[in-house]
Amino acid sequence: MTDNINKNKSTLLKKEKRLALILLLPTILIVLSVVIFPLLANFWISFKPVTLGDLRPPKLILNERIKANISGNSQLIEVHYRYRNSSIKYDLKNVIIKDKIPSSFKIKNIQPSRFCKIVLKELICDLNKVSSKSSGKIILTLQKNDQWQKNLDNLKKTKPLVSFTSKNVLTSFDFSTENFKKVFSAAEFFEVLKVSFYYTIFGTAGALLVGLFAAQILQKSFMGRSLVRGLLLFPYVSPVIAVAFAWVILFDPFSGIINSMLVQMNVIEKPINFFGQKYADVIIFGYVFKFPLALSMVITFEIWRYFPLSFLFILARMQSFPEEVYDAAKIDGASPFQQFYYISLPFLIGIMSILFLLRFIWTFNKFDDIFLLTGGNAGTRTFTVNVYEQAFAISNLGAGAAVAVVIFIFLLSFSLLFMKYSKRETF
Repeated sequence: MTDNINKNKSTLLKKEKRLALILLLPTILIVLSVVIFPLLANFWISFKPVTLGDLRPPKLILNERIKANISGNSQLIEVHYRYRNSSIKYDLKNVIIKDKIPSSFKIKNIQPSRFCKIVLKELICDLNKVSSKSSGKIILTLQKNDQWQKNLDNLKKTKPLVSFTSKNVLTSFDFSTENFKKVFSAAEFFEVLKVSFYYTIFGTAGALLVGLFAAQILQKSFMGRSLVRGLLLFPYVSPVIAVAFAWVILFDPFSGIINSMLVQMNVIEKPINFFGQKYADVIIFGYVFKFPLALSMVITFEIWRYFPLSFLFILARMQSFPEEVYDAAKIDGASPFQQFYYISLPFLIGIMSILFLLRFIWTFNKFDDIFLLTGGNAGTRTFTVNVYEQAFAISNLGAGAAVAVVIFIFLLSFSLLFMKYSKRETF
């Protein structure tokens, strides 16, 4: 009896699993189509010399023009076929042009005759190969008859047919590593790598620390706390294009309020181009250091804009911790710093680790903030800006895809290592 019950349970579990898989199948397919397919397409393009022009496959452009009453001879009609290869890189092969000729017309001449012939009142021109950027013309001379006007209308309505074969670099199986060689051998590769790490690490750490600081302050109850919490979300919920241009206007060297205030307060002698100056000389203990000004300003914007996200998560975590623990620590004589270090920090390390991983990935992939503030100039060119410049500024989609693949591999490796060595504490 027990065996039958267990057997029925096992059968029921299998049916439930099968039903759950069927119900989840549409979601899985949607996720695969939205995530996996673009990723595979990016890998595919990264191994091909693809430019923006290659997105439009090569084709033969053919224009037909009919001329009557040519050279003073009212009995002849010329049909001009002008053709052109639309591609500047690839040849067209097996090119054949066909056009129906009304039976009442008498064919007088075909130029060039070596390519063209008439078969059963049909013009057939076998051009074989049309090289890239090349063009040509076929002239068919016909003699009028009594019904030439009607037949001429039929000739105009009949469109010539074109067939050819061409190489499509996107769908071909020709692969190369030239894009990756170009990326790694570029003179600015290590400079871009350094800037990307500098921007990502300091932007991520700064957003976490400021969010932690804000959460510590706003955890305590005081009048107007809800209003202050709402105001702190302003940088994160505001449109990036609006706040980015607001920062650019505020720090403008000619009409910005910040420069004007600093000059009037005698902090600086002349206005500073905060987002257009790569380095600024900073004197510390009598030594002059090159300070990356524009990059530091972009990092400051990153911290200001995204610390509210860390603030929300950390505050929610802190409010779930029982107040009795802090009360007991106060009775035992623990200072505020000791309470934070020995009680709050161990409790928050899990959520902060997850936030660090997410913010690291998002910041490393960040493009719009940098592009709106500096356009990638003045030492702020990161990998994402490099992807845009390669793919669209110089129309090299293959090189841009190769940079994107490098970013993906790096972030995937970082994420796996991070989860491996922080598994016991956070996951």
